[in-house]
Amino acid sequence: MSQLPVLKADLFRALAHPTRIRLLERLALGPRTVQALQSELDLDQPIVSQHLAALRAKHVVSVRREGTLAHYTLKSPLVAELLRVAREFLNDHLSESRTMLRELRREDRRAHP
Repeated sequence: MSQLPVLKADLFRALAHPTRIRLLERLALGPRTVQALQSELDLDQPIVSQHLAALRAKHVVSVRREGTLAHYTLKSPLVAELLRVAREFLNDHLSESRTMLRELRREDRRAHP
């Protein structure tokens, strides 16, 4: 069996947390320190550090230390692209759902004038 599906599943597991997505969306804007991420996302430092460590372990983000500060960046611009594609996919899905909801409401009005 190929290892590629396993690696893909590991990547998606690493991304499968709302806090990690929020962190990655901030990092897509540029490098950030833990303190900046804490402030921007209104999260406690241990939570930010824990999730960044998980992302670092899966090679999604990288860290550059400067004195006592750790500056995090996306390991690849493709991560930002993956997030963009996910937003487009969800937007399409939600657009379809809104269309179906409108159709149901029209049907309901016809059935119950």
